Amino acid sequence: MVKKGIAFIKANGKDKGYAEITSKQSQFKDRDLYLVVYGLDGKVWAHGANEKMVGHNLIDLKDVDGKEFVRERTEMGKANASFWQDYKFTNPLTKKIEPKQMYCERLDDTVVCGGIYKG
Repeated sequence: MVKKGIAFIKANGKDKGYAEITSKQSQFKDRDLYLVVYGLDGKVWAHGANEKMVGHNLIDLKDVDGKEFVRERTEMGKANASFWQDYKFTNPLTKKIEPKQMYCERLDDTVVCGGIYKG
């Protein structure tokens, strides 16, 4: 899904790509699977589960264990073309905080990520 999202952004431009990822009827959303796009500065450019996060810088956001997962994601994105990240986040289907494993790929000055809940 991440590779398809990157291909869509490259083919259609950032504005259309980010809008499609954030859309409630997004082709990049399937049950509890969705994409997010974060700038390497921590700003949310697209979010498949919560459009209210778009435009906000969440660099200091922590999970329930106190892990600064956005800061970690941006640092990993600066150092790696692709990577896996583990943290805890609210599952949009169950509304419970669950372990999540996120796969991310760098695209210019952003990281495009999609993950699975392991709850």
